Amino acid sequence: MPGFKDHFSKVSAGYAAHRPDYPSALLDFLTEIAPAHGLALDCGCGSGQLSALLAARFDSVVATDASAAQIAAATPHPRVDYRVAPAERSGLADGSADLIAAAQAAHWFDLGAFYAEVRRVARPGAALALISYGLPDMDDEPGMIIDDFYGRALDPYWPPERRHIEDSYSSLAFPFVEIAAPSLAIERDWALGEVVGYLDTWSAVRALEKVAGRAPFDAMAAELALAWGDPETPRRIVWPIAIRAGRI
Repeated sequence: MPGFKDHFSKVSAGYAAHRPDYPSALLDFLTEIAPAHGLALDCGCGSGQLSALLAARFDSVVATDASAAQIAAATPHPRVDYRVAPAERSGLADGSADLIAAAQAAHWFDLGAFYAEVRRVARPGAALALISYGLPDMDDEPGMIIDDFYGRALDPYWPPERRHIEDSYSSLAFPFVEIAAPSLAIERDWALGEVVGYLDTWSAVRALEKVAGRAPFDAMAAELALAWGDPETPRRIVWPIAIRAGRI
C-alpha cells in the first residue's frame, strides 16, 4: 500500500510465534474505559496479539493491518474479523466503534489521517488507546548481552520511529482528553529459543541483515547461549507497557 513502511511481512510467521501477547490487566483497563462492549477496532494488529484477547471482552473485533502476510499469520477467532487495510482507512461505518486500539503500532501510522479515522468511526464517548512496550528487561549477563546488541550493534539500523517506543509515546501528538492509565508490564518466563526467536523479529535486525548478513545476529545468539546455560531453563523477562489513552 502507498506509504506503508513494511518492516514485518517477511518475518510474519516469526512475529506470530514469538511476539508476546498482553496481560489481563491491560484488557481490564481497555474494557473499563470503553463506554460499551459492542465493537473494538484493533489497528496495526500484526498477527493478532491483542485482537484475540479483545474478543473475549467485546462482542466483535475488527482487526486491520496493511500487511497481508501478517493478517495471514494472525490468530483465528470466531469474533475477530481480520482485514488487510491501513489504520488510516479501516472500512468501518461511521460511529460504530466503542474502542479503538493500536498495540505496538501507532508509531508507524500517519497520525493526522489516523486520528481523523478515529473520530469518524468512534461512537460518542468511545475510547482510544495507543499501547507500546519497550526493551525487554532481564537480569544478569543475558540481559546485558541483549542490551548491548540493542544499543550498539543495532543502533544505526533502528528506523527513526523507534524513538517513540523509547520515550513511551510521550512525544506523539495526542489531541484527545487523556485518561490516566495504570502502570503495567508484560512478564514471561522464556527459554533461550523463545528469546532468540523474539529478538529475530526486531525491525533493526532485518536492516542489519541487509548490510552484514546473519553473522552479527548469530554471534549475539551464540554469546547469549553461553551466558544462558541450560537452554531449556526459563528466565523472567519484563517489558514495561506504556499507554496513551483518551476519550473521543
